[in-house]
Amino acid sequence: MQTMDRSPAIRVVMLPKDTNAQGTIFGGVILSYVDEAGGIEARKHADKKFVTVAMKEVEFLEPVQVGDLVSFYTSTVRIGRSSVTVHVDVEAQRHEDYSQRVKVTEAEVIYVAIDDQGRPVPVKD
Repeated sequence: MQTMDRSPAIRVVMLPKDTNAQGTIFGGVILSYVDEAGGIEARKHADKKFVTVAMKEVEFLEPVQVGDLVSFYTSTVRIGRSSVTVHVDVEAQRHEDYSQRVKVTEAEVIYVAIDDQGRPVPVKD
């Protein structure tokens, strides 16, 4: 996995409060951070309010454990008139050995810039 030269949008240590009945981290917790990381990337393109309108299929490849350090790497895929599409890669460093890295999932998230009334506005004025 080649992520050493990139900086994550977000990096989080997973805590016991985020576990499901199997003792691993809820997928919804990971999705929430995916959305947050993607929103940070979208804001790089305009000082606007953005809302999430779509998250394409997400497949979890590896479970995340309590204590894992999870990194969310982002890149812009496309800038439309009022939308920004962001790719998010999620990687976990295992708590017992941070040199052990696993790919958790990836997602493509679409954000739309909105005004104060919630109507779409151009990303670039």
